[in-house]
Amino acid sequence: MVEQVRLDGKRILIGVTGSIAAYRACELVRLYVKAGADVRVVMSKAAKRFVTPLTFEALCGNRVLHEESEEWSSDLNHIGIGEWADLFVIAPATANTINKISNAIADNLLLQTALAFAGTTLICPAANTRMLEHPVTQGSLKLIKLHRVEIVEPQTKLLACNSVGKGAMAEPETIFSVSLKHLFEDEYWKNRRVVVTGGGTIEKIDDVRYIGNFSSGKMAEALVTALYAKGADVCYITTKEPISIPPVHVIKVESAREMYRYTEDALKVAKKGVLTKPSFHSESNQPQLVQKSPWLFMAAAVGDYSPSHPQSGKLKKSALGEKWSLELVQNPDIIASIDKTGIKTVAFKAELDKKSALENARAALAEKGVDAVALNILEGSSGFGSDTNAITLITAKKETEIPAATKSAVAFSMLEALKSL
Repeated sequence: MVEQVRLDGKRILIGVTGSIAAYRACELVRLYVKAGADVRVVMSKAAKRFVTPLTFEALCGNRVLHEESEEWSSDLNHIGIGEWADLFVIAPATANTINKISNAIADNLLLQTALAFAGTTLICPAANTRMLEHPVTQGSLKLIKLHRVEIVEPQTKLLACNSVGKGAMAEPETIFSVSLKHLFEDEYWKNRRVVVTGGGTIEKIDDVRYIGNFSSGKMAEALVTALYAKGADVCYITTKEPISIPPVHVIKVESAREMYRYTEDALKVAKKGVLTKPSFHSESNQPQLVQKSPWLFMAAAVGDYSPSHPQSGKLKKSALGEKWSLELVQNPDIIASIDKTGIKTVAFKAELDKKSALENARAALAEKGVDAVALNILEGSSGFGSDTNAITLITAKKETEIPAATKSAVAFSMLEALKSL
């Protein structure tokens, strides 16, 4: 889950340009600071017409770099502040700023900082739709994507000019999410396709009733977030409406059989590898195919049974009588049945009986033919939906205890432990 990710020790530089969306940068600063990041801000002269430097200084606790504050007795200058930062986020970025960056023009302090910055820059456009869609601006966006720059696409909504179009700055939560993969990138997981399943399956009895379970899908969302942050290409197959995840490919399903079908299809795609974009420094201007063994994280709580004859409409109580016998059939065991050739697999197992939990999880390792089992011992149904977790990660060679922590922290610890498989 994105809101649980900690950024302690990370240094974020936020550039604010002269757009009405400058006030949204205040929200972005707040998100980074809340996550534990050290945040600093550089402002263009035009940006100060919308938000004062004092506002950002109050939010981040650091002096803001602008034309009047630049000095050379510390790192509060366009060279030093860039050397300090791990990531530079320009939010909002006007059409004027975008076009100047693409041509290496540095006629204000923010642009000088951008030109001197050697790391990755996130550019978050905010401008009138026609200004962004102008051929020159589009050409500038294409050009800067070849460098160490990622564009966080703007939204389509009512703009300040009272027209509806694509030009509103992306939501601060979205920008925060996209920045994660540049702060936590891991060579092992980078450009590796991963399929994650989550939520509890829904087995229809009729059009208003179903058999389900208490799974919240929070652990799956934490895994999706951690994998995205590590640079993986993630496909998330879920029965729940995602609440707080980065921009990954999501497939909504309901039943166990539907989840089985889509998981098989997603793994077939995953085995084809990832096409990466060419960079300015690459010898070829063609996308490169990266092939790494895919992973499957079966975090969904898949129902063991489903009604043998689901009905259309609503079954009437008067027709059913005082007693109702519902005939059930066994669902396929997805993780045991799926073709695991060329992939790594992790099964999740929730147990209530502490005495037999470890033994059952060890048995599942062989019975389901998986590479690892993530054992979670629950304290009754109240264990579902919590924001914390504790897992024993079991493989053929060892057992790793991941102590109780936020589900986000547990997910990051799992991914680090699994790299040795």
